[in-house]
Amino acid sequence: MNGVLVGKRSQHAFMDQPFIGSEAIASGALERRYVRRNCRAIMPNVYLAKQIEPSLSQRTVAAYLWSGREAVIAGLAAASIHGSKYVDDDATVELIWKNARAPRGVKTRDDLLLPGEFDVRAGLPVTTPARTAFDLGRRGRIGMAVARLDALAAATQLKPRDVFDVAASHRHTRGLRQLEKALDLMDAGAESPKETWLRLLAIDDGYPRPRTQIPVAKPHGWGYYYLDMGWEHIMLALEYDGGQHWDNAQRVAYDIERAEYLHDVGWNVIRVMKKHRAADVLSRLRRAWSKTTR
Repeated sequence: MNGVLVGKRSQHAFMDQPFIGSEAIASGALERRYVRRNCRAIMPNVYLAKQIEPSLSQRTVAAYLWSGREAVIAGLAAASIHGSKYVDDDATVELIWKNARAPRGVKTRDDLLLPGEFDVRAGLPVTTPARTAFDLGRRGRIGMAVARLDALAAATQLKPRDVFDVAASHRHTRGLRQLEKALDLMDAGAESPKETWLRLLAIDDGYPRPRTQIPVAKPHGWGYYYLDMGWEHIMLALEYDGGQHWDNAQRVAYDIERAEYLHDVGWNVIRVMKKHRAADVLSRLRRAWSKTTR
């Protein structure tokens, strides 16, 4: 997204990123007929080459341009700019801007935004990690809010106190109770939304909060294996397996050796996959917990 604020660009540059059609034509950088034949409007007066399916990054630039370069990018789009993983390309682009008639895929919010709660990243005004967390943590379901905070914390080293400082300046904003709960549950050690889901599943069922990314020394002390989460005092771990690497023979061999070693040194590891129901996971956890605490 570098260069979106630069005035005059080459024709090739216009094809790579969204641009304001009227500006490009008025400056002489592009002819009207060229825009009509080779580009499409992805937002009012904002165009992109026809062959490009816009990513979240490109839609974010487009939304900013649509605002006349006045809005501040917020929500999931801001989290993505800050480096959060697992933000879908079709996520709604949120803008803090006074305009209720947003195009499809864009949501505008007339929210109070104080100095110091946004800065410029990649040429775009974006809410800071703390302000982004303040917005994400108090909206939607609690599990989703925690997953989003986990990802943002992992990307930015965000701390709860940073967000509480923002909240102190917005005492009458809706969702502050949920935000407080979400921040208490936030854990930068979660490496995916599914890991967050698994951690919260255990906590909600009454288990002590598990530690994330538990290091276990490899044979001969050369490096570490890291367990997704667990309870070190009873050597019981929970791991979420997405199954993405099952067609990689080298990775499968590594996983087998890892699992055997963890078992040999006394760890009981419960592996969870997408098809496992929450009730079944908890049933397995209860049996394992009972065995290890007898």
